[in-house]
Amino acid sequence: MRLLFVGDVVGAGGCNFIEQNIYKIKKDYNIDITVINGENSAQGNGIDKASADILSGYADVITTGNHCFKRFGSDRLFEENSNIIRPANFSSEICGNGVAYVDMGFASVAVVNLMGVVYLESLDNPFDTIDRILENISTPNIFVDFHAEATSEKKVMGHYLAGRVTAVLGTHTHVQTADEIILKNHTAYITDVGMTGAELSVLGVDIEAATTKMKRHIPVKFTESTNPVFLNGAVVEFNEKNGQAISIERIIIR
Repeated sequence: MRLLFVGDVVGAGGCNFIEQNIYKIKKDYNIDITVINGENSAQGNGIDKASADILSGYADVITTGNHCFKRFGSDRLFEENSNIIRPANFSSEICGNGVAYVDMGFASVAVVNLMGVVYLESLDNPFDTIDRILENISTPNIFVDFHAEATSEKKVMGHYLAGRVTAVLGTHTHVQTADEIILKNHTAYITDVGMTGAELSVLGVDIEAATTKMKRHIPVKFTESTNPVFLNGAVVEFNEKNGQAISIERIIIR
């Protein structure tokens, strides 16, 4: 089987690109399951009903991250849609789930959303959290979206889960890394799959606004760049009988 993981979708431009191109991408790469990170899909950041409705039409599962509750009404999305998940290491008192399942009939796939704690919110320990989760997952096909800031934390998680899950796919930093690898002949890993947003931008944000912030150190309203969008993602081929990753391929679609 082949799973397509699409990096952080940014704003209207990213959502529109998904609408216009995802069917061809799925056909070209012979995709069986699609997972999209919708962390920044709403205008500004976060995820809202409008962006969720668009992405849900093309994704089996939508993952998120540190902006998951930034938009008014986003909590209802997690309550009402089992395929939209938030990081599992948020407090258990928070609405929503950190794991989603895709039942293909002949095979089942579990998608786990985790968030790092280095330079981000002080959530529950992601390593302890994933250990608890894995105790209760029966399928061998397990894909982890690790939404984290620090490369070191992502690397550690990849090695920590090597041989225990099908793939560890990093998100959050919006810059695709060139370190895809199969760990322990079982687990596909990449530090960050990148983003789906304006290529000539600063992480999807208008260049001038980002430059002013960096140069002047004053409050700036970030706006989405209107430059042409590209899609960053990864395709993982795996054996659905034992959860072993066969290959991982970075993709960039312009």
